[in-house]
Amino acid sequence: MTQTQHDLSPDRAIRRFDVFAEYTRQERREKGDDADVAKGYGIWLAKVVAARRFGQAKDGGEHGSATRRMETAAEAPKFRSVGDELQTDETFDHDIIDRMGRSFYRDIVVPAIEAARQRGESYEEIRDAIRKEWKPAKRSSPSR
Repeated sequence: MTQTQHDLSPDRAIRRFDVFAEYTRQERREKGDDADVAKGYGIWLAKVVAARRFGQAKDGGEHGSATRRMETAAEAPKFRSVGDELQTDETFDHDIIDRMGRSFYRDIVVPAIEAARQRGESYEEIRDAIRKEWKPAKRSSPSR
């Protein structure tokens, strides 16, 4: 039996964080960033915003100035850091794609967010509605 899009479910719950990181990745690709740079930027910005939301970044520090000023392609670093951790395409893959499952990401999340963006919907408009039906499959308990 082949798996259809309707049969796919994420390995773990889809968070607003995941939607924001992917939405940002797609925006950066549209602006011309290379795939690896767009992933690194998407995960970096999602972590910066999450840290601010949960009070971990008191004054914005390095992150605040980086998000407030416009950088030319020549000035922008390839990857940015959160704390001492470089946010790369591999970080995106681990924290977003591997967490939800590669098939679910590729076949469900990416096209759904692409479609919403093509309709002109902002992240704020889709962040909850788009993931409403994306529930992890119930796992049966192993027999003893």
